[in-house]
Amino acid sequence: MDFALNDDQRAIQDAARQFAEAELAPHSAEWDETKHFPVDVMRQAAEMGFCGIYTGEEHGGMALGRVEAALIFEELSRGDVSTAAFISIHNMATWMIDKFGSDDLRARYVPSLVSMERIASYCLTEPGSGSDAAGLRTTARLDGDHWVLNGSKAFISGAGTSDVYVVMARTGQDGPKGISTFVVEKDAPGLSFGAQERKMGWNSQPTAIVAFDDCRIPAANLLGKEGDGFRYAMMGLDGGRLNIAACSLGGARLALEAAQAYVTTRKQFSKPLSDFQNVQFKLADMATQLEAARLLVLRGAWAMDTRHPEATKWCAMAKRFATDACFQIADEALQLHGGYGYLKDYPLERIVRDLRVHRILEGTNEIMRVITAREMLRQ
Repeated sequence: MDFALNDDQRAIQDAARQFAEAELAPHSAEWDETKHFPVDVMRQAAEMGFCGIYTGEEHGGMALGRVEAALIFEELSRGDVSTAAFISIHNMATWMIDKFGSDDLRARYVPSLVSMERIASYCLTEPGSGSDAAGLRTTARLDGDHWVLNGSKAFISGAGTSDVYVVMARTGQDGPKGISTFVVEKDAPGLSFGAQERKMGWNSQPTAIVAFDDCRIPAANLLGKEGDGFRYAMMGLDGGRLNIAACSLGGARLALEAAQAYVTTRKQFSKPLSDFQNVQFKLADMATQLEAARLLVLRGAWAMDTRHPEATKWCAMAKRFATDACFQIADEALQLHGGYGYLKDYPLERIVRDLRVHRILEGTNEIMRVITAREMLRQ
């Protein structure tokens, strides 16, 4: 075992940290307050390669591994959790097109997605099928040289703003084997969007329903093979789960750093809070949980990079543990700030709000337990 990062990984980590400190952190509170989607700043991130991290080099991607992606997303989320999380989603959708698309689809979409000239969204969840993703009801039928889509997707990050939607729809039998994946452009006839959702957190990115009403797209916009779409979606989610876990690491790290600084200066009963053993124990537990979460995320990333047969299990375990632990770290950090932690003058309440949804999306943490147990019992 070697826990040290190599020179290239340290350089990538440093670059992401510097970008986050310069371009994300100073604006995080304002973006949250005004619900601003910072497309211009994300395009600056794209110039550094952060919007095509593990996309192939042929069309402009960095072709890095999942370990490097985890390092990048931890640093970006320390600057702003919500924006880093959207960049993660964009990476997932871009990778799916690059990985499974035809040569024509890849040439048409990947270069502009890697540069973030065009923005991508991932569309799996539906109003009636969240955790039961294989039970989705959005349909696609072939009509001459077009696919016609009907149905809707819920909780879609980027909806209404994104230019490209990677959509899972039913083309055959019930269950996962009847699902295919499509690339849908924003101006496709029959595509519309619901009102923007009013959310607890993740306010720097838009979220809405994506609706398909006889939405017609070219037949060539089928991604990969008909009937393989659910498999593509799940492969995308393995990496997406690691990314969102890494985004939790960054938010929790910022919360821990804020708490550590606060307790050394805040006095109660004529001495700093840091002199109280109870506070010291809290800090020690928070730091231990953060380090354990990071190691499990990197273990899952290593499993993906090496194509380990148990990669799906490790990704599910990492997502479940890291998002739970990091939310608890942020909550403890807020508690250590007392009443001040509840104020928007401090970053804690925003971090708690942003991290809470990580325990739900990319598969709820209850589903992560199901996946882990299922993979264990197959052995």
